[in-house]
Amino acid sequence: MVNYSAGLDATFGALADGTRRAILARLSESDSSVSELARPFSMSLPAVLKHVDVLERAGLVEARKDGRVRRCRLAAAPLAEASAWIARYRKFWEDRFRALEKYLAETAKEDSSWPIHHRKHRSFVSRTASRPRGRGSSGPGRSRSS
Repeated sequence: MVNYSAGLDATFGALADGTRRAILARLSESDSSVSELARPFSMSLPAVLKHVDVLERAGLVEARKDGRVRRCRLAAAPLAEASAWIARYRKFWEDRFRALEKYLAETAKEDSSWPIHHRKHRSFVSRTASRPRGRGSSGPGRSRSS
């Protein structure tokens, strides 16, 4: 079994929630207090604090107390690790799509009717007739009275 880093797991777990992604987007513009971060959301301040705590445990946010105010700032290092992981798989899929494109181009040369959407389609009609319903039939399915 492949063992991924706990940091990467925590990063993707934190990014899985839209509220936390919105908080990170806000922090990418400037540092903010938790109260400022909570303003656009229709949730309580303790609920926003829980989201900030998840981001902090994932290493995406650094929070410090300034008197009674908790100030937050974005810590981008875990995002760089996640981006590198995604880039590796982006390359994999781009290579696969290029190979598929090459295969389809070669197939098109061999079969002039390819791709299929260029062919003239005929309507396919079933040549088998459906059986008529019996007398007094209530239609498909069972009725409640039986």
